[in-house]
Amino acid sequence: MSDSEKMAGSTFGTIFKISTWGESHGKGIGVVIDGCPAGIALTEEDIQKQLDRRRPGQNRYTTARSEADQVEILSGTFEGLTTGTPISLLVRNQDQRSRDYGSIAELYRPGHADYTYDQKYGIRDYRGGGRSSARETIGRVAAGAVAQKLLSELGVTVSAYVSAIGPVTIENIDRETLDFAYAEESPVRMPDRQATQKALAWLDACIRSQDSSGGAIECIVRHLPAGLGEPCFEKLDANLAKALMSIGAVKAVEIGDGAAVQRAKGSENNDAYLCGADGIPYKASNHSGGILGGISDGAPLLLRASFKPTPSIAQPQSMLGKDGSCHVESIHGRHDPIVVARAVPVVEAMTAITLADHLLLAMTSQISYVKKIFG
Repeated sequence: MSDSEKMAGSTFGTIFKISTWGESHGKGIGVVIDGCPAGIALTEEDIQKQLDRRRPGQNRYTTARSEADQVEILSGTFEGLTTGTPISLLVRNQDQRSRDYGSIAELYRPGHADYTYDQKYGIRDYRGGGRSSARETIGRVAAGAVAQKLLSELGVTVSAYVSAIGPVTIENIDRETLDFAYAEESPVRMPDRQATQKALAWLDACIRSQDSSGGAIECIVRHLPAGLGEPCFEKLDANLAKALMSIGAVKAVEIGDGAAVQRAKGSENNDAYLCGADGIPYKASNHSGGILGGISDGAPLLLRASFKPTPSIAQPQSMLGKDGSCHVESIHGRHDPIVVARAVPVVEAMTAITLADHLLLAMTSQISYVKKIFG
C-alpha cells in the first residue's frame, strides 16, 4: 500500500484489503473488500448472521436504536461464489434520530472524539459521532464474515466471548470446555451462567445511576497453521494488536498471558516442547498465546481486548464549548450501557481479517509454496 493510500486511515490489510465508509447518521454504512480469492461460497445470509449478532436493540443492555442492518452484496459474487474482484457490501441506515444531538452541536463531549475530529478536520459530524461512531463497525463485521468464510476453507475457527464486565470476571476459565452456545444466549455474551447473572446485576445498578461500564473480550483461534507473520514490523501479534486497537473503545490488547508476564519467571513463562506419539511436536503450555517471534506456532491463538465504558451517559457532565467556555450538560439519545456485548463479533471480524491477510501473505514465503501453484 502506498503512503497516499494509508493517509486516509480507512483501509486495512495488504492483500486481503478492506476499506470501510459511512457515518452513523448518513444514508448507509459499507465496506469494499479487495484481494479475496475467487471460488469461495458467499451469500448475503452468510454475512447477515454476523451482522445480526452486533445489531442494536437486542435487549435492555444495548442501545434502543432500531435497525435491521440488512446487508446487500453489490459486487464481487456470481452464482453464489466470489469472483476475485472487489466485493462491495452496503447496509442502509433507517432509524437515525439526528435531533437528539442538536444540543451538542457546539459542545465537545467528554470521552468522545468530538474535540479531536474538529482539531484534525476543522469540521465534524456531531450526529451520533459521525465516522467515530461504533456504527462504523458494521463494515468491519461484514468484511469479517467474508474473511471467516475464507478461513473456514482451512478449518480455522475464530470464537470470541465476554470475559469481564466491570468487576465481574469469569473465574477459573477452562478454554477447552467453554460454553459458546450459552454465550450466544447470554444478554452479555458470557459463556458462564453465574458470571452472567452477576454482570446483569452490576449493569442494572449502572443503569439506575445513569452510568456505564467497561469490560473485556477474549478471542480464541483454533487450527491456525504455523508460519503466519512477517518479521520485523509486520509481526502477526503486532498486526493483531493494531487491528483490535483500531476498534473505537479498545484501550488495551493482550496476547497469551499478556500483562501477567511482568510477574513471571522465564521458567514459568516458557512453553516447553514435547513430542507426540504421532511424531508431531506440541507445547506443554501456551503462555505465548500461539505466537513466537511474531509468527504463529500452531497452538491456539489467544487474544484479549479491554474496552472502556460507553462515554455517553445521562449524568450531567462538564463539556467544552467551541467558544472555549465550559458547560454542564446531559447527553441525550440512545446509547449502550456497555460496549462489549455487541463488540464480540467486531473482535472476531478484525481478528479474521488480519489472519486472512497473513495467510495470503505467507503463500510466498517459501519457493516450495510457489511451486505448488505454478510448478
